[in-house]
Amino acid sequence: MKVLHVYPESNHLIQHHVMMLTEGLRQSAEVYTASKGSAARQIITDREPDIIHVHGCEQLFLLRTLRTAHKEGVRTVITPHGQLEPWGMQQQDNKDKVGRWLMLRDCISSAYAVITLGRLERINFEALGWNPRLEEIHNAVTTNATTQQEMCSKTFAVYQKIIDSNTIEQMDEDSVKTLSVIIKAGITGDRRWISEPPMTSPDWRRLLIYAEQENIRNYVDYGINILGLSTPILDTEHICAYYPSSYIRPRPLKELVGNYQGDENAYIVKMIQQIHKQPLLLHLIELTRELYRDSIDDERIAELLEKKSLTVYAARLMQVLAEQTQLDEGYMPIAPIDDKRTQQIRNTLKNHLKI
Repeated sequence: MKVLHVYPESNHLIQHHVMMLTEGLRQSAEVYTASKGSAARQIITDREPDIIHVHGCEQLFLLRTLRTAHKEGVRTVITPHGQLEPWGMQQQDNKDKVGRWLMLRDCISSAYAVITLGRLERINFEALGWNPRLEEIHNAVTTNATTQQEMCSKTFAVYQKIIDSNTIEQMDEDSVKTLSVIIKAGITGDRRWISEPPMTSPDWRRLLIYAEQENIRNYVDYGINILGLSTPILDTEHICAYYPSSYIRPRPLKELVGNYQGDENAYIVKMIQQIHKQPLLLHLIELTRELYRDSIDDERIAELLEKKSLTVYAARLMQVLAEQTQLDEGYMPIAPIDDKRTQQIRNTLKNHLKI
């Protein structure tokens, strides 16, 4: 993990706080510091940090660093150090106040987390309503209620929570491809269905955490077993992460559309109707399993899709299934379509866990 701390060198309390964090975190992370915008930009370019931790928010270069980080896709943490307290904001020039607050709100709402240094600061920040991902970690520089070790430990836990959020966004292309191979093995239960071997050492931590957060860990674990892969032991069920406010842990399709009864072809169309409302990877896996059944009648499904005005959507969905679950074309009831709206389905799946 690579962390860049950005702070104003003119504020000695903040500087001391950053130095304590830097010293305490060196054994757990690769740590860099910058007290000027130009230095921060250079480190972002050269070192590609995983997290940028900005301390304070009065200086313009701090906000510009946050904007640069967001533009580059680097996850950010902000510790305001009391600079968003009501009495501090009242001292600003009224002409600058509105524009500054708008810029502050934009930067802070985009941060993965905000760390306040005490109860009163947390309460005042909560009243702003700018970011729900709020953590309280006491400052060892100004209080004896905590130690440097405890402060650093809690700060590192926030960093880890950030790293373990929306892990699909950080996975490399080979690991994403390996995930689809594992999913197919988990669906079919037979490695002979796999046309290309998976990587033996993908980014297992991110892959397994993503599987947990999408509620597909059972399929992934079974696929890993079928393929004879070796993975690290990871209790993903108890790993902490940040989620978008709209996140609800995916539920199996049968809980949403009911158990299969009667015409299996009609049930598949019912599944596609639900996926149309909100595409989720779990539901794509469940649909793929059904499509592999020998009792499926492609002509009947095509007829039912036409009646429900779902033919074109289903064709786009078949293209996405080919990519996400490696559904073979011979098991698609209709030919796939790849167009701009197919990309919208991909984006919805990709952004499901996006903050």
